[in-house]
Amino acid sequence: MSQNRQSATNVKLQKLLTSAQELYHQKPDWVTFFREILGADGIVHKLYPTPQEYAEFQKTEAFTQLQALLAQLRGQEVQPTADKEPQRVITVRIPKCLHETLRDEAHQNRTSINKLCITKLLQAIDGDLIPSPQASHSS
Repeated sequence: MSQNRQSATNVKLQKLLTSAQELYHQKPDWVTFFREILGADGIVHKLYPTPQEYAEFQKTEAFTQLQALLAQLRGQEVQPTADKEPQRVITVRIPKCLHETLRDEAHQNRTSINKLCITKLLQAIDGDLIPSPQASHSS
């Protein structure tokens, strides 16, 4: 990577981290932090709009830092703000053995299956590990 491009990347990462830390210090609920920073219309997706750019960003220390801030907020009992994010329900069909494994993992971590699944959904995923649409029509 050229020095100019590396410098522009560092400026972009610093801008992102500064914005995230400023928001974090306002003590938002985790949903607000996620929406503003990592959500579909958040700062990260504005700075890294293509799937390739976003995938590269997920490999950075900055992404790891954002995940840590998000985890810290999820661990706090902060009351949601007045503009509370509407909740949606999804139904996921999973084999009984996977459900039992999630139930056991949630129990071991002293949390609910719902909180465990949200934690897992918030983690970065290697795109190569996602089955292609041709692999299964029932997934």
